[in-house]
Amino acid sequence: MEQISFAGIDIDVIRSRRRSIGLEVRPDGSVILRVPNRLPKRDALAFLQSKEAWLKKCIAEVESRESFAEAAGIEPLTEEELSALTRAARAYFTEKCAWLAPVVGVDYGRISIRHQKTRWGSCSAKGNLNFNCLLMLAPEEVRDYVVVHELCHRKEMNHSRRFWAEVAKVVPDYREKERWLKENGPLLQRRLGN
Repeated sequence: MEQISFAGIDIDVIRSRRRSIGLEVRPDGSVILRVPNRLPKRDALAFLQSKEAWLKKCIAEVESRESFAEAAGIEPLTEEELSALTRAARAYFTEKCAWLAPVVGVDYGRISIRHQKTRWGSCSAKGNLNFNCLLMLAPEEVRDYVVVHELCHRKEMNHSRRFWAEVAKVVPDYREKERWLKENGPLLQRRLGN
């Protein structure tokens, strides 16, 4: 992976066969620029220039959340708390997947519970589902949205228009749940510590 520096920000550059340029600020404040394989560096820098205000705003929001978390005294979970959360998540997601899979109209494989700082859930090509135990600290409707999101990947293994149409059939207000995770997720993820 290559790295470039722009406006004092270190940015990881991922090249692939994609056709468009994508820019992402992760919850930990790291920045990823996804570009087509043959895109010249000057074009990547021109794109970053056009997004400079947005990029700085996003990084300021991450820093603000971190300051809030420190001021609020948000403590990392202990091993015992993490174990209890994992057990609760295993029971919850096992039950919810069994209930929601027929609603979505799919089946699934194994369910795993993880402690992740960057993902709330995932679905493998074999239909195995992974959920972040930190979701147990989120409202139930947000947890259920993540279940539906991952189950819908059994129909569409992407984030295409068709995928979001499938999600909307079960969770019409899914954008609100996405917004909740974007706004509150970084604080939950800080509970894992460093």
